[in-house]
Amino acid sequence: MTEATALAARAGDNDPRVGLRAVAALRRLLDQLESVQVRNARNQNWSWQEIADDLGVSRQAVHKKHGRH
Repeated sequence: MTEATALAARAGDNDPRVGLRAVAALRRLLDQLESVQVRNARNQNWSWQEIADDLGVSRQAVHKKHGRH
């Protein structure tokens, strides 16, 4: 997780170019981590509703984002 820590530190940089690039990289990293964990949950027979509850989104939103993978 050192990459995430470094990105989080850069996200608070006073230079907007550095900060915005770090924010974009963190967003990509979070999307990747979410996909991995949703796949893990589905492999363990979690329902879309259970996953949605833990992510704090609707079942439809999580299924739309991850259902076709």
